[in-house]
Parts: sequence; structure tokens; C-alpha cells
Amino acid sequence: MNNKPFVIGVAGGSGSGKTFFLNCFLNHFTPEEVCLVSQDDYYIPVGHLSAEENKLYNFDLPSCIDIEAFEKDITSLLNYQTVYKKEYTFNNSNAVPKILEIKPAPVLIVEGLFIYHYPSVDPLFDYRIFIDAATEIALERRLHRDLMERGYSEEDVMYKWENHVMPAYEEYLLPHRNRCNKIADNSTNELRNILDLTDEISQELRLKLNI
Repeated sequence: MNNKPFVIGVAGGSGSGKTFFLNCFLNHFTPEEVCLVSQDDYYIPVGHLSAEENKLYNFDLPSCIDIEAFEKDITSLLNYQTVYKKEYTFNNSNAVPKILEIKPAPVLIVEGLFIYHYPSVDPLFDYRIFIDAATEIALERRLHRDLMERGYSEEDVMYKWENHVMPAYEEYLLPHRNRCNKIADNSTNELRNILDLTDEISQELRLKLNI
């Protein structure tokens, strides 16, 4: 294996199950073999917004991400330098952000909505994964997450879904689907499906990278 870390992209729409997929996938590797950087931790802070402004603010745009900081930290990890990053808490006043320590590893996973959209980031990927899910399943997951974890009302969630989430998915994410190495259908909540898929991909990568 050459000196450059092998870079894997994991993208998918809101509610596609990226987090669950990643948790399963990471279980196939040791902390010394793989590291993860999430686009979510690079949102430009908007904590000054009122509750009503926050409801209308569109987080589902590539311009909401601090792309310079995102690219800088990915470059540091590619050069085997440790990155320290404050966790983004999605304006949840009850959450205390942690300082994330991201240690470099031979396999670098970059995940997020827009990772294949940015011209400065997209060429870095050696392997692209797209997590897919039926719209009604994705919405059900989004509702559960935002109601339970982020304190939004159902009205707020539906407004964002219809006016922000789906338009952004169709414009900035869906066009990249068919050029990915692996498209993972995560339209069911069957644990076995994701376990089998992550096992298949991890075995493929171990053979490819000899790790």
C-alpha cells in the first residue's frame, strides 16, 4: 500500500441511515486502521438566530459548510496529521460540544451530504459509497431524529423536508449516485441487511489494501 491513506466517501440523503451504516462499517476495523471525518462538524455556526429564524434557515445547501476548514482538515489527515475539531451541535442549546480528536489512519472515511459536490474534495476519493433509502422511510427516520434528538416540532421538520431537504437532495446529491462504486439500499430497518453489506465492503477493501 502506498503512503497516501485510502479515502472512502459515504454520502446519502437525510434519513438514509448513514450514521447506522458507518457504525456497522467501523466495527470491521480497529481505530488504528481507519478514521472518520464528518461534514456535519463543519457547518458555519448560526447560533445567533432566533427560534423562528432557525426554522426558516436552510441548512441543506453546500454554502452552509465551511468548505475551506473541511478541506484543510482532510488535507491534514491525508498528511497523517491529527485534527482537533469542535463538535457541531445543530444549535441545540442543551448540548455541550465536545472537542473531537481525529487521528490519521491508513483508511480515511469522509461522510456527508455534499462531499461529492465540492470540486476541491471530490477528486480525493478512491472509493465512493451512496446510501439510498425510499423517501417515506427516510422521512420517518428524519422525523424521529429531529423530534427526539434536536427538539424540533413536527411542523418544523415537515417544512424543512419539503422546502429544504428534498430540493437539495435532488440538486446536489442525486446526480452523483450512479458514479459511486457501491449503492447501498437501506430502505428497510433490517439489521442483517446492513451487517451483510458492511461485511462485504470491508472484506473487499481489506483485499484491495492488504490490511
